[in-house]
Amino acid sequence: MIPDFVYAPPDVPLTILHEDRHILVLDKPAGLLSVPGKLEGRQDCLLSRLQAARWDALLVHRLDCDTSGVMIFARTKAAQGFLGQEFEQRRAQKTYVARVWGEVPGDSGHIDLPLCADWPNRPRQMVSHEHGRPAQTDWQVIGRSPGETRVRLTPHTGRSHQLRVHMLALGHPILGDPIYAEGPARDAPRLMLHAETLSLHHPATQDRVTFSAPVPF
Repeated sequence: MIPDFVYAPPDVPLTILHEDRHILVLDKPAGLLSVPGKLEGRQDCLLSRLQAARWDALLVHRLDCDTSGVMIFARTKAAQGFLGQEFEQRRAQKTYVARVWGEVPGDSGHIDLPLCADWPNRPRQMVSHEHGRPAQTDWQVIGRSPGETRVRLTPHTGRSHQLRVHMLALGHPILGDPIYAEGPARDAPRLMLHAETLSLHHPATQDRVTFSAPVPF
């Protein structure tokens, strides 16, 4: 059962990690939509806040509302098209840090489970070998404490809720997940998932660049 979503975006200033004539890189706070929501009262988002300060900001990709971390925006149509191809052709590489429920056995692994929408329970996604689209995630343990494990996640595809569903499928839901975690695992103050790094080619120089945002938990 998915709890009712109450949108209460945080009142925090923009955190600009990098800025030049072609791109803007920000650290999105948890609890703020990337783009305006379809329902009333969900117009406040990172894109609108950024455009109020940088009128030329253009959307390239998104993060889930509850996820924090690195997001890149373009400042020209040419840069937007170039960066869009970086993501579409999987030349953009991202790493995430998550705190997950339970003690994950082993030190690293690879998840290859196809995903699709759980239509009767939207926005939930689910593993489906019959209807799902390919989805792959690498995981590596970077810390352990009683009852939980800290992992670094590297997605090789960009399916909706991919990391959240993949960790749930391993039996270790991400702490604070309002959709997939249950019981004590849901009690964390936020979804413990953060986009730590983003690496891609710069639209102007073609050089590979990496941006990072410090993990807030």
